[in-house]
Amino acid sequence: MKRFRRNGFTLVELLVVIAIIGILIALLLPAVQSAREAARRLQCSNHLKQMGLAALNHEAAQGYYPSGGWGWYWGGDPDCGFGPLQPGGWIYNLLPFLEQQSLHDTGSGLPQPQKETSAVEVFSTPLPQFNCPSRRRAKTYDCAGSFCVYNCDNIVHEAAKTDYAANLGDSSLGSAAGPPEGTHPQEDREDIDNWPGWLSWQKTRTGVCYMRSQVTVSDIKDGTSKTYLFGEKYVCPDDYETANTTGDNRGMYQGDDYDNSRWTTLDSAGETIPRQDTPGVDSLYCFGSAHTGVFNMVFCDGSVRSIAYKIDRKTHANFGNRKDGMDIDEREFE
Repeated sequence: MKRFRRNGFTLVELLVVIAIIGILIALLLPAVQSAREAARRLQCSNHLKQMGLAALNHEAAQGYYPSGGWGWYWGGDPDCGFGPLQPGGWIYNLLPFLEQQSLHDTGSGLPQPQKETSAVEVFSTPLPQFNCPSRRRAKTYDCAGSFCVYNCDNIVHEAAKTDYAANLGDSSLGSAAGPPEGTHPQEDREDIDNWPGWLSWQKTRTGVCYMRSQVTVSDIKDGTSKTYLFGEKYVCPDDYETANTTGDNRGMYQGDDYDNSRWTTLDSAGETIPRQDTPGVDSLYCFGSAHTGVFNMVFCDGSVRSIAYKIDRKTHANFGNRKDGMDIDEREFE
């Protein structure tokens, strides 16, 4: 009788091989995901590093850190410089120092109606360095149907959004729309200087970028290495693509607003405790991120550090205050 050699696998052997491959993939997948998240977190940190260097270059050129602008009803004006007469916020003021001079100057020198038309283009221009890769990509997002900007001739339905916020400090919570519609930055100087909203906000702000701010290095009494400048802001994951939260429903180039500014206030019923993005939890006021365990912050000296969510609340508040004279234990860092 002839004997035939068996070539191939039995069904049982094949199932065993498939099971082994499945186990190896299951063991490998978390490591791959962890490596990818580490890379995204590093990229996010690099974004903040760019912002910090841009802010230092702004300070060197203008004598102060970027201003927070006028309020949420105002966008940038390319013919109004970088100081108290500039209605645009800190991101708009950083553009020339991030190799975005042409975007900043869009509409420059044009009559007011044409300049306001050009402002729509600015609001609709996303920049990758203002979005965390762990959260969402740079594109235009829905803005609660629409939002109004006084020095922009159209209602803005979609706009570029940011995942980063300026440090307003450990002061009282709240924001403002800014001067009334029709105010002209260059023609109404006296009315602008006397607008009653400025004084109250400027007296209470202990951070670095806020309404009409002109904070200098010498104003950072606690030291530039111990004072927050910008950082990652908290956003509810349910609203990454929507405009259902007041802290993320408008554009990133406007003046001081919940969308581009955050607090470290201590006595705020837990509303400013930094946290990881959590489904079902909304917050307008706190720093935070999509990263596990930590969020990234850039300090006034341009250094970027990862801060643990479990940071002591008082220490976090001290990092937000540029002049409280408190000594900070740096062991709170990751």
